[in-house]
Amino acid sequence: MSETTVVADPRGETRLRIERAALDLFTSEGFDEVTTDAVADAAGISRRTFFRYFATKADAVWGDFTAHVNRLEVLLAAAGDHQPVLTSICRAYVEVNDYATDDLPMLRQRLRLIFTEPALQAHSQVRYAAVDRAVADHVARRTGASAGALVPRLVATSTRAAATTAFEVWLADGRLPLAWALHDAFDELAAGFPSLRPARPAVR
Repeated sequence: MSETTVVADPRGETRLRIERAALDLFTSEGFDEVTTDAVADAAGISRRTFFRYFATKADAVWGDFTAHVNRLEVLLAAAGDHQPVLTSICRAYVEVNDYATDDLPMLRQRLRLIFTEPALQAHSQVRYAAVDRAVADHVARRTGASAGALVPRLVATSTRAAATTAFEVWLADGRLPLAWALHDAFDELAAGFPSLRPARPAVR
């Protein structure tokens, strides 16, 4: 009986190699200055192979964001009804963004490009809309409202803004853990920004 050689599917490895090559080139040379062909060359693949993984070079910056949103949807769907709505959203955001320590440098590189490159801003809105839909659908299920109603849409956009701000603060502060930044942002939002309330005078 002959042995069967199991060949690992390299698709995930190829995707990661493309992303790393793209992030390095965009960081060093500028997003607008780098062509898709240059990214393909740096990744050691053909132009045709690049387009099997990413429709545009902007997509290479974001990586597999669809999988990210899908995981967020799964986590929200699994949240128990006993949890407050904002608590379930916060926990899902934290868990879906629970990166291994070795992955944090690449995340920082990715976020710096997303937050600073004007050409990527339009692409950001498309991704943010997908996150907003996932959160609005969750709020709608919990409240009985339609996903397009005021409260589900307001919760979706405000929690996403809180998470984005947490990422920006984490990116600027090399010591703050990402999970802490996310929790702090959601705590402020859920409690109506308690840090803005004037301190009550001491009772004598």
